[in-house]
Amino acid sequence: MESPSNLKVLDTTANPAPLGLLGFGLTTVLLNLHNAGFFALDSMILAMGIFYGGIAQIIAGVMEWRKNNTFGTTAFTSYGLFWLSLAGLLILPKVGLADAANATAMGYYLFIWGLFTAVMFIATLKLNGVLQFVFASLAILFFLLAIGDWTGSALIKTIAGWEGVICGASAIYCGLAQVLNEVYDRTVLPLWPVKA
Repeated sequence: MESPSNLKVLDTTANPAPLGLLGFGLTTVLLNLHNAGFFALDSMILAMGIFYGGIAQIIAGVMEWRKNNTFGTTAFTSYGLFWLSLAGLLILPKVGLADAANATAMGYYLFIWGLFTAVMFIATLKLNGVLQFVFASLAILFFLLAIGDWTGSALIKTIAGWEGVICGASAIYCGLAQVLNEVYDRTVLPLWPVKA
């Protein structure tokens, strides 16, 4: 009789990546439409950041942990907590629990997330072309937003907004491609996998 340590468990759980990618992508598009000047920062973006960008990505990250996917766990949990921390940065001063972060501090906050994303991009070189684009464009977005805060340049922030819409749209594409490809059991939307 086999010992429990030698038993393999068949994983029949669903792929959590589309949930995480869509939580990230839809929220990123909406925030960056604001950055591009389409509308003010309001409860719509905060709610998306807390619930879909934040909590849904954390759930996806925990589900990726169950699938033994270190990259997915790290990415989705980290970016979910990014959205919650961003909401906290905006909400805490409004309710009198902390002083608002100044532009220099926000620049460093965004810059450190850009560094994290740049390193995560290196991991995508072993995954697929769409994820490579998502992470490369996200690193650029964080760096542009940091520069925008440091310089106070409205032009850089607007450029960052448009670049962020493209980044978010690529994550939406990646998430929906995985859903459609699985449902139809064929490549409906290509992800350009890396050749081994």
